[in-house]
Amino acid sequence: MLLSLAGATVRFGGRAVLDAVDLDVAEHEVVCVLGPSGSGKSTLLRAVAGLQPLDAGRVTLDGRDQAGVPAHRREVGLMFQDHQLFPQRDVAGNVAFGPRMRGASRDEQRERVRELLELVGLPGAARRSVAALSGGEQQRVALARALAARPRLLMLDEPLGQLDRSLRERLVVELRELFGRLGTTVLAVTHDQGEAFALADRVVVMRDGRIAQSGTPLEVWQRPADAFVARFLGFDNVAEATVAGQAADTPWGKVPVPEDAPQGARTLLVRPAGVRLVPADAGLRCTVAARTFRGTHVAVHLQPEDAPRLEAACALRAAPEVGDTVGVEFDAAEIVVLG
Repeated sequence: MLLSLAGATVRFGGRAVLDAVDLDVAEHEVVCVLGPSGSGKSTLLRAVAGLQPLDAGRVTLDGRDQAGVPAHRREVGLMFQDHQLFPQRDVAGNVAFGPRMRGASRDEQRERVRELLELVGLPGAARRSVAALSGGEQQRVALARALAARPRLLMLDEPLGQLDRSLRERLVVELRELFGRLGTTVLAVTHDQGEAFALADRVVVMRDGRIAQSGTPLEVWQRPADAFVARFLGFDNVAEATVAGQAADTPWGKVPVPEDAPQGARTLLVRPAGVRLVPADAGLRCTVAARTFRGTHVAVHLQPEDAPRLEAACALRAAPEVGDTVGVEFDAAEIVVLG
């Protein structure tokens, strides 16, 4: 493993903001740490970088314990949300900073700047003032600067957080392609699940300083570990249930579950795609309380008479209007019995 955390613990005022975390990152792997504010994800990044001392546990990089190793000697590249570019330097001066500090010649610095600006899509920008750059251009310069010293590990802290949504979606695809081309090992933190799922080989979800779940984006999305992870990923149809055979007793009545579902008292997740609208007299009777346009579909919020709200995903032209009465049936293929 290139990076290993073992029992990594950080306390602020007696409270563990990083609570005995174990995490491995393999060489060439892109790992995104995801979680709400206060979950400990940025503290984890700072501990790996050497900016936050551990109260217990250890960080090893390429098999070497990093205890006592200062941040500038850890062979990691850092890119923060606000970019933290040097305003008094032009683009070339920012990108060349790392190689210059490591004793590269002027010719080596110039060539590294040219190579990296080409790589991040800013050829010919070397002499531009950073103050004259757009947010997306500043993000690219910050990335070039972080890569300039050829770090063993690149760490990103909410790298796209200040950009507008369309630019963020475009850049996350470019970053994914760039990291694959370079074989870069990446540890990134974000609160945006779309960003994490698009960028990562592996997603790590944090809660209250601990790892709640770790897996490929597909694994985490298809099988959230618990109700917290499911709700954090944006799933609202979560309820306590009792599973017996291929059915579960829920607040919404009897609901079918997959054949291999764990039995007994469980938590159930019904994906919006598994909430099927039928005539009002053919299923669970609900009133349409709200509709939300989601681009590819309409999220329809349904209120049963004596049960929690449900969210259904409907095709644009088939979505009922607010105030309509509909029936609901459930598709077992879109139901997950949480562990």
